[in-house]
Amino acid sequence: MLETITDFLADWYLVTKSLHVVSVISWMAGIFYLPRLFVYHVEQVQAGSATDTMFQTMERRLLRGIMNPAMIATWVFGLALVFTPGVVDWSFVWPWFKAGAVLGMTWFHHWLGLRRKEFLSGTNSRAGRTYRLMNEVPTILMLVIVFSVIMRW
Repeated sequence: MLETITDFLADWYLVTKSLHVVSVISWMAGIFYLPRLFVYHVEQVQAGSATDTMFQTMERRLLRGIMNPAMIATWVFGLALVFTPGVVDWSFVWPWFKAGAVLGMTWFHHWLGLRRKEFLSGTNSRAGRTYRLMNEVPTILMLVIVFSVIMRW
C-alpha cells in the first residue's frame, strides 16, 4: 500500500509541485494585501460607516475566499511533496528552516484572522503602524523559505 502511494506521488511530482507553487502565490498575495487593508481601515474609515462595512466585507472575502483555501492547498501539496520519495532529505538544515518559516507564516495567517474579528466586533486597538510593521513578517519568512529551498544548505 505504501509503495502504491509513493509511486503515485512520484508520478505526479511535477503536477503537485506546480499546484504547490500556484497555491503559495495565491496565499502570499492575500498575506501581503490583508494587512494593507487593515492599515487603510484603521486610518481612513470611521467605525459603523458604510465604508466600514465595505472594508469588513472585503477583508472577510479575502481571508475566507482566497487566503484560507490557498493556505490549505499550500499545506496539502507541500506535504505531498514532503512525502514524495527523494524530494526532502531531513538530514540537511534547509527543510527545517523552511518548515519553521511555513509554521511562522501559518501563525501570521491566523493572527490576521484574529485581527479581522476585532474589526468585525469594533474592538481593534491597533494603529496603522502596527499593521505596516507586521506586514514585514511574511516578507522575512518568504525570504527564509525561498532561500532555503533554492540554496538547500
